Amino acid sequence: MHRTFVFIVILSLILSACATTPSIWGVPPTPTTEAPTQDPLRPDPFAAQDNPVIFPTFTTTPSIEIKTPAVITATSKAYSTAPVVTPESTRTPLFDTAPFLYYAQSGDMLSAVANRFGVEENEITSNADLTKTTLIDPGTLLVIPNHITEPTTPNIQVMPDAEIIFSMTAKDFNVKDFVQKANGHLSTFRDYLGSTGAIDGDKAIDRLAIENSINPRLLLGLLEYESRWVRGEPVDILHTEYPMGFNDYHFKGMTVQMVWAINTMSIAYYGWRAGTLTHLKFPDGTTLRIDPRLNAGTVAIQYLFSLTHSQSQWAQILNPDSGFPSMYKEMFGDPWARAEAVNPIFPSALNQPTLVLPFVPNTKWSLTGGPHNGWGQLNPQIYGGFHSVYAAIDFAPAAARSGCEISQAWVTASAPGLVVRSENGVVMVDLDGDGYEQTGWNLLYMHMSSQESVKVGTWLETNDHIGHPSCEGGVSTGTHLHFARKYNGEWVTADGPIPFILSGWRVVAGDKAYEGKLVRGDEAVIADPNAESKSNITRKPDE
Repeated sequence: MHRTFVFIVILSLILSACATTPSIWGVPPTPTTEAPTQDPLRPDPFAAQDNPVIFPTFTTTPSIEIKTPAVITATSKAYSTAPVVTPESTRTPLFDTAPFLYYAQSGDMLSAVANRFGVEENEITSNADLTKTTLIDPGTLLVIPNHITEPTTPNIQVMPDAEIIFSMTAKDFNVKDFVQKANGHLSTFRDYLGSTGAIDGDKAIDRLAIENSINPRLLLGLLEYESRWVRGEPVDILHTEYPMGFNDYHFKGMTVQMVWAINTMSIAYYGWRAGTLTHLKFPDGTTLRIDPRLNAGTVAIQYLFSLTHSQSQWAQILNPDSGFPSMYKEMFGDPWARAEAVNPIFPSALNQPTLVLPFVPNTKWSLTGGPHNGWGQLNPQIYGGFHSVYAAIDFAPAAARSGCEISQAWVTASAPGLVVRSENGVVMVDLDGDGYEQTGWNLLYMHMSSQESVKVGTWLETNDHIGHPSCEGGVSTGTHLHFARKYNGEWVTADGPIPFILSGWRVVAGDKAYEGKLVRGDEAVIADPNAESKSNITRKPDE
């Protein structure tokens, strides 16, 4: 009888959470590494290799809040992560209990939601049309059977998506000013990198944020929490050389440590977005299922800290009252308020604008790479290889011989837009023309030669010249164009709910990175790194 009463109380709490009153976390509630086996070269954080990356928002909070021990005092000097008590995880009900009443979050797609909840797509019901292959409109109510019987992470959101990606929340944030005012170790630190030579610490953070489309506040917050680099001095020798606590000699140094953190969070953020990530694995080998109602930003933070901390430490770090979220708010103000001003990241009924193939008509090119990483380099021995959501494709012009030579062929604008970045082999074109690559659609043209490359501030019309393909801007085995899309600061997967369509050709992913094809009606162009005839494509004048 007592158990029946408790169940009724819990169920009433779940159902009552359908209201729109904000929870105490400030967000509308929703009801109801392993060490490498080989010796890879020390990565260059600014050498954007074309190797498979593991890449392509939400607002929900707990219906029943799980409190973890508040053992970390949020001050500017110390944030303890010592294990004290392992808190109980959320245990969700068995099959015969009430279903989840889940409100879709910005960026949700049906297949991903089904994977996260452990159900088949046809088990999810809604008054909305779920047969479409596009993103589900934010706020759509989904009724989902509760098949989860294993322990899960607490259903508490700790970081909005807009604070993970390079969104408009970072528009007015000046990394150098913040670092200098903080007057910590980072303010006088200089790193040395193979591609750039000596670089100031704040400039390294700024460049990592822009090129990886990651929020600079987040990078500074993580650096401060793990090592005290921003507002003080490193806590010990280990955190001087490995400030993110990832003790691998290939990642010795501040900048490459931040690269590891960025790639790790990207694995989780985009893996959660795609539904390919469902569990955390701690250093001792124990696992914990991720609560399916969480947002991608929270999962990115959970995943990062789970790789270098025990589960009890992890629980304290994620405590919103005394852990990393508390310190982050102390440093930068309320992230949820900033996110609310720019959300949703993906609005309802979002479609790609009309794009054409990015080269001159009547010239032969080849599809040399199907969908793969938008930016960055991931060694599967460090990061694993089970998440695969890819944002970019590669085209190479016809050439007399292979290798890295600047081609005389022209890369052209796929759509009208404003050039907001043109450096280090990269040209970024802002299609809404507001001058910010954190808003709207942006197109990345990479490996552009510095010779005759278009200048920042240039307005382009479709077919205008952008530059010549080369190997600049990173490590590459041959001259080509690396082409990807972003929306509101987030990489957009090439073969996903927002199809990548160029002159009527739709990008289709293969089973592995770099595999895939372009499809238009009965025609198909197959990706081939050697530019064999099956990969050849010529744009017609009227396309």
